Amino acid sequence: MSAITVGILGGGRWGYALGRAAVNAGNRAIVCTRRDGDPCPEGVEVTRDLHVLGARATLIVLAVPSTVARPVATALGEHVSGAHYIVHAVRGLSSEGLLPISTVVRQETPVKRVGALAGPVLASDLLEDRPSVLAVGSRYPEVLECTQRAFGSASLRVSVSDDLLGTEWASALVGALLVGVGYGRVAGVREPLLAGVMVRALREVCAVGVAAGAEERTFYGLAGIGDLMAAMAQNDARPEALFGERIARGEHIRAVREDMDVRLEPIELVPRVLAFAKARGITMPVFSALDAIMSGKATVEQITAQLMRP
Repeated sequence: MSAITVGILGGGRWGYALGRAAVNAGNRAIVCTRRDGDPCPEGVEVTRDLHVLGARATLIVLAVPSTVARPVATALGEHVSGAHYIVHAVRGLSSEGLLPISTVVRQETPVKRVGALAGPVLASDLLEDRPSVLAVGSRYPEVLECTQRAFGSASLRVSVSDDLLGTEWASALVGALLVGVGYGRVAGVREPLLAGVMVRALREVCAVGVAAGAEERTFYGLAGIGDLMAAMAQNDARPEALFGERIARGEHIRAVREDMDVRLEPIELVPRVLAFAKARGITMPVFSALDAIMSGKATVEQITAQLMRP
């Protein structure tokens, strides 16, 4: 089977890691970014021109923060057509009514065959070709097949799901839970209690996701419990967990955000999810605790006492 060209819109470590995965799968990769100074993996081409992605790649991966997904999709829309596929790698939901990023893509571009990446894979694993697994969700079989072809290799297994909405909600909400994982580790929460809290949290995630229209099974797959299990076991923590760790050490939240220089989706996502749940009569004590952690409204003792209640 001949090589394909994969376009990745968004630089930084994650964008380049996806480019490396495509090259490792025997394909060509073009990363479109305006960032300077980031190390580029061998074999990955870099451009600043969106037209290059539309002209040379059939599959384009959107790897930007949720807050800029709409303007970036609007700009990309001028260079793509209905013949393209777009999958996004955004661990968040749009601030506009918790819209999935796939909906934003469909609204702002002529592309209707869309999908989303999720799961426990780390950028460091992709960059170093360590065995890992990636999930993709889409309602279109051709998008799932193309994504498997783009990234699947001897060191990366690509698992597919037809529940696009569930994939997006699971990825976003589990990302929020990782703040609690990092916070709990540093705050002295023992592993058995942390595991119990996360099981409870997963039930909350599932309930609110189903209320949004997702399928329950997706939250017990790679995009949900798989991602959470991996994050709890990894020493190479994701940014959300590192953020939680630093808050637990007493660092000021605003200073941590500025110092980390990465987009932390859970900070704005958690309050919006809580409002969504409240409007539907769903209680989310773990997410309420996360909100208290990220706003600095409660101590670890107060949060633990709250979570120990029936």
